[in-house]
Amino acid sequence: MNSDNTAARLRLDRALDCMASTFRGATAREDETQCDCHWGSEEELALLKVPDVELGPDLLYRTWNASYWRDHGAVLRRILPEFSRALVGGSVEPLFGIHDVGRSFSRGRWQEWPALQSEAVWEFLHAWWAQTLSDPSPAFPAHEALTLCVEASKVLGPWLRAWETVDHPVADQHLVAAAACWEYSLLGDELPWNTTDGENEDALRTELASWLVGHAQPRLRAQNAPDELLHRVRLMGLTGPARWSDPHFPDRRY
Repeated sequence: MNSDNTAARLRLDRALDCMASTFRGATAREDETQCDCHWGSEEELALLKVPDVELGPDLLYRTWNASYWRDHGAVLRRILPEFSRALVGGSVEPLFGIHDVGRSFSRGRWQEWPALQSEAVWEFLHAWWAQTLSDPSPAFPAHEALTLCVEASKVLGPWLRAWETVDHPVADQHLVAAAACWEYSLLGDELPWNTTDGENEDALRTELASWLVGHAQPRLRAQNAPDELLHRVRLMGLTGPARWSDPHFPDRRY
């Protein structure tokens, strides 16, 4: 048994309990509106103004995915107990990628909420991330879960530092999969996911590439990652002709 995963699961269970107790009784604003042609019915909207009623997968999806609420923060608080459980259970199925879930968190501006509420969200995200890293078969691949955390928080560093602290082969296996997924974009000087934080996109890309070059290579080698992948991570640390003219630079178009 992976003791890291057991501890991470217990932490996540506590975080879910905290989300349930912190946001119990939350409702959308009485004057909240939504398009009944594209979002749903007046009866469904009324459910958001009643506390603690389960919405079910379809209405939950339409609620967190909608981007035109008068008060997205209030709507997010209303659904967070159910939403967080669905996310952990893997039943959240975004149309374009799990980063869309992070954007829903970000639209709610949760970091500006009262301290107990924002701390509950922050701990949930960290606990879910830690459990993902220690789980050999997480609900979402680690590289996808990372995009949710980054889009939700608008920072990358804390999530990478957390990855560094998980000294276990499972976390390293996730790192191999992530590097293989990211290398194409990073060698083309692009962030591997579409971010709404356009002003910081280059900074995020640089930080991610630097972390892979500086931290990930020994862990990749320990997992017997393919030589081709090791070379491509190494190339992320080079620029200009030093990168493009290297004999191991992939023969493909960007």
